[in-house]
Parts: sequence; C-alpha cells; structure tokens
Amino acid sequence: MRAWLALALVAVCGLPARAAAPGGCGKPLYLTFDTGHMEVAPLVADVLARQQVKATFFVANERTKEGDGSLGAHWAPWWKARAAEGHEFASHTWDHAYWRADLPGVEPRFRVRPSAGAFAGREFTWDAAQYCEQIAHAAERIADHTGKKALPLFRAPGGKTSPRLLAAARNCGWAHVGWSPAGFLGDELPSEKFSNQALLRQALKDIRTGDILLAHLGIWSRKDPWAPAVLEPLITGLKQRGFCFRTLRDHPDYAGWIAGRGR
Repeated sequence: MRAWLALALVAVCGLPARAAAPGGCGKPLYLTFDTGHMEVAPLVADVLARQQVKATFFVANERTKEGDGSLGAHWAPWWKARAAEGHEFASHTWDHAYWRADLPGVEPRFRVRPSAGAFAGREFTWDAAQYCEQIAHAAERIADHTGKKALPLFRAPGGKTSPRLLAAARNCGWAHVGWSPAGFLGDELPSEKFSNQALLRQALKDIRTGDILLAHLGIWSRKDPWAPAVLEPLITGLKQRGFCFRTLRDHPDYAGWIAGRGR
C-alpha cells in the first residue's frame, strides 16, 4: 500500500493543517468528490442521503458516459438536487486542466493540458488570468445549475500545482484544497493491483480526525468500480469509529476565507 500513499503525498500541495470543526462534531472528516464519468453519481447521491452525510463536490465539465459534459444540461437536475440536500460545490477547472509547469518570466505563466473539452490532450500556455477564468467558469456554471454560489475554493486536477500557481489563484480569490494522505481513497488506482476490499481496509485503518477525503464520480480506467463496493461500508465504518462528516464550509482553515468573500 505504500505506493498509493506516496502518490497521495505528492498531490496534497497546499493542504492545511488538521483541526476540529464547530457544531459539536468532535472528530470531523471532510468528504469530497471530484467529477468523473458520472455513472456512479446516482448511487453516490443515494448513499449520502441514506447516511445523512454532506459532501463537497469539485466540479469540472468532464466527459461522461452519456456523451455530454458533467456540467452539461443532462446533469443540471442532478446538481440542483444535491444543492437542495445541503451539499457544497467548488471548482475543479472547467476543462479539467492539468498544470504541467511554470514558465519563466516576471508575470506568471503556466504550461497546462486540459483533459476535457475541445482541446483535450493538447498543451497550452496560460497566464494567471486565463487560469483563473477556468476556475471561475466551472464555479459559475454550477451556480447556474443549482442557484447556490460555489465556495471560493478550487482543486487542481491531479492535485498538481506549484507555489506560483497557488499564489496566482489566491490573488484571483480562489484558495486551493488538496487532500490528506490517508484521505486518498484510491478509486483511481488500477483494481487489478488495489482491490476494493484492500482500499476499504486501508482507509478504515489510517483515516484520522480532520482528514479531507477524496473520491470521484466515476473513473474511466478502473475496471472494478470503487463506489458501489466501498462508499457505504466506508461511511458506516467511520461512523462506528466516532467520526462525523462536515463540508469544507466548516473546515477551520477555510471558514474564514469563505466568510470573507461572502459565500
């Protein structure tokens, strides 16, 4: 299991320190989902409703198994229903654009590679304003679908960032959210090497108070889907250990930032 934990450690750039949440939740966890092919989205919604767990969704307009985007018209009612249930939303960049490198120069510029949209798989050079527009576009679309403003937070695809990228985004009003090492739930790893049961056991053993947990609404490359087998047993197992769930709105290291921007 050390290999996937190492992957998680690489991706948590910008992760804040652990702290307890308000509201009588002594052992808070922060469950987050990034968009994906969306096939498991209805199941995820059912589990969260049944378990009365609120999550934070990081949204990008990714390709889905229906052929449209995860922020397209087909999924608008699904997102609106999640808002009515009290879930929170934040940006994952509109085109699920991976940071690849900083470029030299006085003004920040970045090499990026979108994995969604018309230019998926191609590399581009974006300045800070272009990158911030990618964050804002996804946030604006989810607000259109739900009638609820997105949190002023974002998660870079793959967790790939640089200090310069994080500073540029923060100057535009967006704070980055990574995930905890034990919170990397492994649903994007190959099921041939990392079985659902092994991932479940590892998470239940290692997750600690204050951890930010990461899963996806469908991973194309994983042959044995994670959510149908793991999500509900994971939530019930963590509850049995005395954990409770909060959204990132309540995270002590982001609550002040969010409130300061009127969200």
